[in-house]
Amino acid sequence: MNRSGGAPNANGSGRGPLPLAVVCALLFAALAIAVAVRHGAPLPGDAAAHAWGLAHRPPEAVALARGISATGTGPWPYAVVVIAGVIAGRTAGERLRAAVGALVVLVAGQLIRTGLMELFARARPAPADWATHVSGFAFPSGHTTTSALTAGLLCWAVTRRARPDLARTTCTLAVCWAAAVGATRVYLGVHWVSDVIAGWLLAAAWLGLCAWASARWLPGELTGRGGPGAPPGAGTAPDAPDPPRP
Repeated sequence: MNRSGGAPNANGSGRGPLPLAVVCALLFAALAIAVAVRHGAPLPGDAAAHAWGLAHRPPEAVALARGISATGTGPWPYAVVVIAGVIAGRTAGERLRAAVGALVVLVAGQLIRTGLMELFARARPAPADWATHVSGFAFPSGHTTTSALTAGLLCWAVTRRARPDLARTTCTLAVCWAAAVGATRVYLGVHWVSDVIAGWLLAAAWLGLCAWASARWLPGELTGRGGPGAPPGAGTAPDAPDPPRP
C-alpha cells in the first residue's frame, strides 16, 4: 500500500506528463521559428482560414463569436481557476492551497505568453478585417492560451474529485469551450490560425510541465495519490485497509 507523500504515476516515475510537455514545446518552437523566419508573414493555411472567416460573417454569427471570445479573457478564467481549486481540495486548507497553486500556474503561463508575444512582435491581420476590438501583438494568441490553461486546470480538478462520468463530461465541455474560443479569434479576423495553434501548444506544454513538477515535488494531498496517470477520482478514496494477518 502506497503511503508515501509523493504521487507517482502508474509506472512509479511521476514523469507521465513530461513527454507531452516536451513534444508540445518542440512543436511550439518549430512554429515559432517558422513565424520568425517569415518575419510574421502568414504561414500556409493562415490566409485561407482568414479569407473563409471574412466570407462567412452574418451578424448573428459575429455576435455569438464575440460572446464566446469574451469568455477567454478578463475575470472569467481566474474565477474558473479558483473554483477548480475549491473542487480539487477536500479540506479548507487543501482548497486554499489548490486555488492558489492553480492561480500561480495561470498567472505564470500568462507572463510567459506575454513575453513571447513581445519577443516575436507578430502583426495581426489587417485592422479593416477585425470584427472586434483588440490590442497588442498576435503570436501566440492570448485568448487561446488563457482559455486552454483554464480548461486544463479545470480538468485537473474534476478528475481528482468528481465521479468518472461527471469528470468526462466536464472535461469534454471544457476542451470544447477552449477550442471554440481559439476558433473565434480566427473567425473574428484578429488572429492567424498559426497564432491559435501556438496558443494551444504553449498551454499544453506549460500544463504538462507543471503537472510533472507537482507530481514530483508537491505533497500528495495537492497532487492526488495516483498522480497524473491516475483514473478520475483516484485521490478521493482512503487507503484500503491492510489485509488481516494470520
